[in-house]
Amino acid sequence: MSPTVDLAPLPRLYQEHVAALSVRYAAVMKAHGLDALVLHAGSPQKKSAFDDQYWPLVGVPHTKHWLPLAVVDSAVVIEPGKKPRVLVNVARDFWEGPPEQEGDHYWAALERVEVKGAEGVRACLPHAAIGAGRAAFVGEDRSRAASWGFVDDRVAPAALMTDLDQLRTIKSDYEILCMREANRRAALGHAALLRAFVEAPGSDVPSELELHLRYLEITRQDEPETPYKNIVAEDAHAATLHHVQYGKSRVPAGSLLVDAGACCFGIESDITRTVGRGTGAAADAFRALVAGLDRLQRELCARVKPGLPYQALHNQSHELLAELLRELGIAKASTAALVDSGATRKLLPHGLGHSLGIQTHDVGCRKVAPEARNPFLRNTTTITPGQCFTIEPGCYFIPALLDELRALPVAAELDWRLIDALTPFGGVRIEDDLFVTATGHENLTRPFLA
Repeated sequence: MSPTVDLAPLPRLYQEHVAALSVRYAAVMKAHGLDALVLHAGSPQKKSAFDDQYWPLVGVPHTKHWLPLAVVDSAVVIEPGKKPRVLVNVARDFWEGPPEQEGDHYWAALERVEVKGAEGVRACLPHAAIGAGRAAFVGEDRSRAASWGFVDDRVAPAALMTDLDQLRTIKSDYEILCMREANRRAALGHAALLRAFVEAPGSDVPSELELHLRYLEITRQDEPETPYKNIVAEDAHAATLHHVQYGKSRVPAGSLLVDAGACCFGIESDITRTVGRGTGAAADAFRALVAGLDRLQRELCARVKPGLPYQALHNQSHELLAELLRELGIAKASTAALVDSGATRKLLPHGLGHSLGIQTHDVGCRKVAPEARNPFLRNTTTITPGQCFTIEPGCYFIPALLDELRALPVAAELDWRLIDALTPFGGVRIEDDLFVTATGHENLTRPFLA
């Protein structure tokens, strides 16, 4: 029987979440001399300037921190000492209906006010604060902000946005409960896809598109509801880190990489697993690489604790990868030579992980630039209790980077016959979501997916 998540405490934890968030917002507002914030839910975004179709609303993360309000031209109004007001735009036309809202536990902690259209929102705003410049608009639609009376320097001021982004890096108990459930939901999809791939008879392996659609079915998500477009990559496609152009034909694939998540009340998970199939020396070598990366990833997770700089953990991932390359016979050079020469960064070019929660690649954990050798690292903080981030090492055989690897002096100490044999499998990534506790961490993924 699959593990479950007890969601019974959800209403109580949500009220605590709103109470704590109100205090934290009040402190930021005081620092910026503000009496009110208007958090815009978002505006429709056209798919093309040449047509009249719009993307489904993604929403503004600062608004989603309070609740998943995926209704255009709605807003959350924050005034310290008052109950947060949610101005829900109920104006409808016959083109589209409102999105289905998961859960109704929000309304014990928030005041719901139904309005009709952007003008209805405007009528409910704290005009005295707007007129005196003591209110700010949080969002990206500057034309909407102007129509509501906000002058330019009160529209998403950079310093304010940075401080609000920082608030999302520390999670509440409510958010962590939702993330556990989001991991459980995503794990069901991962398990089903890996099983379908490995157990497929002969060369009748499901296509990437078939697997993607199966994931949506198992996790009960429409594609716009997923945290990000699922990455479903067979064979060499796994060497494209964000492969989302799904193959539609059934091919006798030897590897599958699935990077996909799920949402729970607007809060996200982000999981990656890789598996191999088939017979022969190359298939065996690839499965050994998958198993080795899984051990490496578990070791990195075990090292997560408060006080450790995340970038130090990222750098340790390259040392561990170098040791694995030596263990598997891919490299004979020393660990130091493989790391210092930049060889491991040709095989693992991305960062070890990123902040997670309201947004998949959330910001706020990259206040300072990373070292020059880690240009894509999204987390440069010191690991702190309350943070939630991913740990996702990988090893890829990307043709353009392999060409650069061949040009390094250390290339003479690599087994290029083995690398060439592994290249058709694309690569490996293993990813879990971790919550940092006072003494260590909680792995939010492994209880549901090995």
